[in-house]
Order: sequence, then structure tokens, then C-alpha cells
Amino acid sequence: MAERDTTRYELRQGNTVKYVGITNDPERRMKEHELNKDFGTMVIIGPKVTRATAERWEEERIKTYKMNHGGQRPMYNKNDSGK
Repeated sequence: MAERDTTRYELRQGNTVKYVGITNDPERRMKEHELNKDFGTMVIIGPKVTRATAERWEEERIKTYKMNHGGQRPMYNKNDSGK
């Protein structure tokens, strides 16, 4: 059975989602984002899940965002899969 070690998160500025991502080390990832992205908070989404589940969530979350924002991805996501 796969380990549930992956965190799902969004970087937000107020209510605006600027980035959708996944990581196995939220503290390290937050520090990396702070170096080159302008955002207010990192919001953890739900409990830790398997990597495969997190990857599916990330892709679906970006897809949903695009549907609600005229086909645009969150500001800092460079592609539709999050990879």
C-alpha cells in the first residue's frame, strides 16, 4: 500500500489562488516559493494523501480553476498538470 505522505496546497493572495501544488515537505516548499512568488498564504488542503492521489487532485484543481477563470491557469502554474 502506498504511503500517505503528500500534502496538497494552494498559494493565495486574499481569496485569489495564485498557485496549486503538492509536496512531501510543506515547510521547505513554502520557503522556496517565498524566494520568487508574491502571495499571502499557503493553504493546506485536506489531510496527507498518496502521491498518485495528490497528482490527480492537482491536475483536476487546475482544470476546475481554468473552467472558472476563462481558460487561465493560476498565475504561477506553468502547465495544466502541475508538473
